[in-house]
Amino acid sequence: MIIQQPLAFIDVETTGLNDDVAEIIELGVVIAKLKDGELVVTDQLDLKIHPKHLETAEPAALRINGYNEADWMFAVTLEDAMKSFAEKTDGAIFVAHNVTFDYGFIDQAFKKTGIENKMHYHKIDTIALAFGVLINNDDMNKFSLKALTEYYGIENKKAHSAFADAYATYELFKKLLNLK
Repeated sequence: MIIQQPLAFIDVETTGLNDDVAEIIELGVVIAKLKDGELVVTDQLDLKIHPKHLETAEPAALRINGYNEADWMFAVTLEDAMKSFAEKTDGAIFVAHNVTFDYGFIDQAFKKTGIENKMHYHKIDTIALAFGVLINNDDMNKFSLKALTEYYGIENKKAHSAFADAYATYELFKKLLNLK
């Protein structure tokens, strides 16, 4: 069976870990389609999102993802971000490294903005894929994106920035499934 739907490799950076309280402040998406046995990037999205409630942010989260007011000066609203996201991911399968985390925030954002989620209902988690592929590998004891990109020699110069992590997840997916 050939996957007909595009794959949307998604990463969010947030102001904390709880999707009921924390906000998405950065959204990265790499859209790819399988063509002749090769996974080809067809579109992308890289947005900084203006937080509405910075007072509830976890300082550690802001430190990890590098939030600062200067870099977010021209950030978009969550509503504008989700409109662009919904348009680009229409019909796509959601792929993420720790899909539960990223999807939880995306789902909350759709609910908060009232924008319709038109993505395909399937989701793929690259942590689960990596575990299945590397289960008998005694060298692997961590399945973080950092550990897996190092293991596979995937460069991720801007770790903990949404687009860079989404692109690293795309590259990891290709390695795990032996795709070009």
